[in-house]
Amino acid sequence: MSAHTPHELAAEFPEDAAALYRLRQENAHFARLAERHHQVNRAIHRIACETEAASDERLEALKKERLHLLDEIAEMLENMPAY
Repeated sequence: MSAHTPHELAAEFPEDAAALYRLRQENAHFARLAERHHQVNRAIHRIACETEAASDERLEALKKERLHLLDEIAEMLENMPAY
């Protein structure tokens, strides 16, 4: 497996690195979303690298879940109050 996993949150939202960190520290719901995104993203990467077998349906379900998580995370970033 490659050392670099594509689609990590820092790569998806490079301009929001500080906000991602702050939300993880201050918002339990966001922390759970970020952790779930990490888990789903790693599972997709393992399937794509063929280190883990999965049906096409399973891969598609994971990709849809990742997209849903990214949408929710992006919305939280957008609505985050400035300090």
